[in-house]
Amino acid sequence: MPVHLWGLLLLLLPAVCAAGYPSLQALVDKTPEGETLVLEPGTYAGRVLITKPITIDGQHKATIDAGGKGSVIVIKADGVTIKNLHLTNSGESTNDIDSGVQVRGNFNVIKDNVMDNVLFGVDLQQSRNNIVKRNHISSKDDFSLGQKGDSVRLWYSFDNKILDNVSENVRDMVVWYSANNIIRGNRTRNARYSLHFMYSRYNLVENNHYVNNAVGIFLMYSDSVVVRNNHIAHAAGPTGVGIGFKETSDLTIEGNEILYCASGLYIDVSPYQPDTTNRFTDNLIAYNGIGIRFLNDWHSNIFKDNRFVDNLTQIVVSGGGTANRNEWSGNYWSDYEGFDLNHDGIGDSPYELYAYADRLWQNEPHAQFFKGSPLLEVLDFLERLAPFSEPRLLVRDDKPYLKLLALNERPAAEHQTRETKPAAAQDPADLSNALDALRKSLEN
Repeated sequence: MPVHLWGLLLLLLPAVCAAGYPSLQALVDKTPEGETLVLEPGTYAGRVLITKPITIDGQHKATIDAGGKGSVIVIKADGVTIKNLHLTNSGESTNDIDSGVQVRGNFNVIKDNVMDNVLFGVDLQQSRNNIVKRNHISSKDDFSLGQKGDSVRLWYSFDNKILDNVSENVRDMVVWYSANNIIRGNRTRNARYSLHFMYSRYNLVENNHYVNNAVGIFLMYSDSVVVRNNHIAHAAGPTGVGIGFKETSDLTIEGNEILYCASGLYIDVSPYQPDTTNRFTDNLIAYNGIGIRFLNDWHSNIFKDNRFVDNLTQIVVSGGGTANRNEWSGNYWSDYEGFDLNHDGIGDSPYELYAYADRLWQNEPHAQFFKGSPLLEVLDFLERLAPFSEPRLLVRDDKPYLKLLALNERPAAEHQTRETKPAAAQDPADLSNALDALRKSLEN
């Protein structure tokens, strides 16, 4: 049963912080295990430590203020629920990871809270089976982007769900040394990295919406990740990237929209592990400065049924290499100039993309400013008309689609059976079905 302690304790306890707010810690300490503390409207003094399974419900009318010191709430227990609160005014220590909520336990739920003027939003360390859901998170307004904290930070944490959160004016959302997490339905804008993986395998990223950030998603040394049905747009700064890959293998990248970025995809030595592939399927890569930038002459990526639409340059390979050591089949290319005499929707001749000798903007970074200008376009046209040297084949797609077909319009043989989550049975972070059932019961 809910425990309404606020009025009673104000009469019995003179626990008031220097700013004049009643102490939330005193109320938490008086709440029995397994009970719900329902807060009356008002502001409470923060820096709260929770060491037992309780629920705190702010009813969307209670504010917890940390007074600019430490984290607003620290959870060192299992089975805690924090909901419907306004958490604000954390400390500013990056070393201490001052946060709206620090989680150091399992099976906790942090949902439907507003966190503002906090350095980090939710920080999970060595924590499993937690749910972070429908929170609105923003960092310190007066900090520069690089000094802000992360909206959600996972460090050596497994089987967590990060769902339907809204973040703005934060630094990154980061996943370090963590596996089997689901990151779904989140929205981020005006951040640096919407989502950044480091040394993290077997994670699922789907149905997120990332707009106006420096980078959409970046995967570094993180294998067997599924990135599916995300909308990424306007990563348009000097280093703007929709989805980037650094020494990352066995990926499934499907159904994503990557629009208006400086580079749609950025691929650096990926896949990295021997005898692995990265699979790109049914992605829309459109209106970017560069559709795909290969940082080097690499191999073993499979591109099928993607749509490359009106990118200023479809493919770039740095260092004079080729992208044709990868597999290209059944993609739509908006600059394809072939025919379809048998009307099967597939071009009668391959799509071929060549690199010509005087494409100066690729070799001279400062010349990229003039990409698309009349001068460089004339030079490019003249080089195609009468090349001064043998052009270099970048991409050959033997089955280019001529129309922007939806997935359900493709020939049945082209459809692939898809997993809903990367397989991780061999990974020690994988827990039993019983634990998964318990987690689902907490989700709502």
